[in-house]
Amino acid sequence: MMFAFRMINSDAQSTWMASLRKFGIYAGKPGDSAQMIDWEDVRHFLAAAQSGTLSGAARSLKVDHATVSRRLAALEADLDVKLVDRLPRSCRLTSVGSQVFDRAVEMETAADGIARLAKAAHAPLFGRITLSAPPVLVTHLLTDQLTRFREKHPDIRLSLSSQPQRVSLSRREADVAVRFIRPEEISSVTRKIGTLAFGLYAHRSYAHLAAPDRWEFIGWDQTFADTPAQSWLVGIAGRRPIVCELTYSSEHLIAVRAGVGVAGLPCFIGDRDRDLVRINERVPHFARDIWLLVHRDLHKTPAVRAVMDFVVAAVAEYPDLATQ
Repeated sequence: MMFAFRMINSDAQSTWMASLRKFGIYAGKPGDSAQMIDWEDVRHFLAAAQSGTLSGAARSLKVDHATVSRRLAALEADLDVKLVDRLPRSCRLTSVGSQVFDRAVEMETAADGIARLAKAAHAPLFGRITLSAPPVLVTHLLTDQLTRFREKHPDIRLSLSSQPQRVSLSRREADVAVRFIRPEEISSVTRKIGTLAFGLYAHRSYAHLAAPDRWEFIGWDQTFADTPAQSWLVGIAGRRPIVCELTYSSEHLIAVRAGVGVAGLPCFIGDRDRDLVRINERVPHFARDIWLLVHRDLHKTPAVRAVMDFVVAAVAEYPDLATQ
């Protein structure tokens, strides 16, 4: 998305300059000739400021390092001010750059708000809706229900994104999101739709099933090393070994079915597998709340509502996921 600020006539020029001065990105007088400021340049500046490096900005924007450097230089030239000190391994905002960054964030928020309002204006049940959810729910719950959703809403293209990290609804990284942590964004409409309970499981033929002191555990790798689920499992394991670390619950399920060891799995997955045994002996209760959220600008849009209803219905089909 590109926004170019270009003056049309004297009245428009005065209005736009006042706006630019409000955002802190134009310091000229009302009578000066206006410059064109390319929103893409501002966007690349924001990415560099947020990541702290030009290479980090390039990765987040999916462009090359040279593009970020060129865009940043163009913005500095347009504004005739230095925004960033380029250091050997990082980039640091100048004092003016810090002020411009604050205003640029406001610009980004406003631009994203315009895009959300435009999307909300498309009332019919059609279009592309992005749903972000934790991998375990995408793999073992939502994907199974896609055929039903497609039959009911053939004109909605549902983009189902499996993401362990949070996404920003304000930045339009997703239209609807599901999380295991209660959302705090004041710009979002949130609802608790279920509870994901975990249990301890082993294969029926696991060699040490009857000898708890010899259990070996399947843990989460560094991606989820600091999560409550890993803390829960490590607390159960105690001094007993964690013999392998995997990223996603789908991988844990394969490993426990292969007899590698004992794993912590969501109960709605483990209890459905007839080859697995749920171990209840001195296992502390552990569960994660399931939260559904959408930006307030979109929550009444019919296509978005259809996707939200789809998620709620999918969760409600499993008693183990019912809200507690």
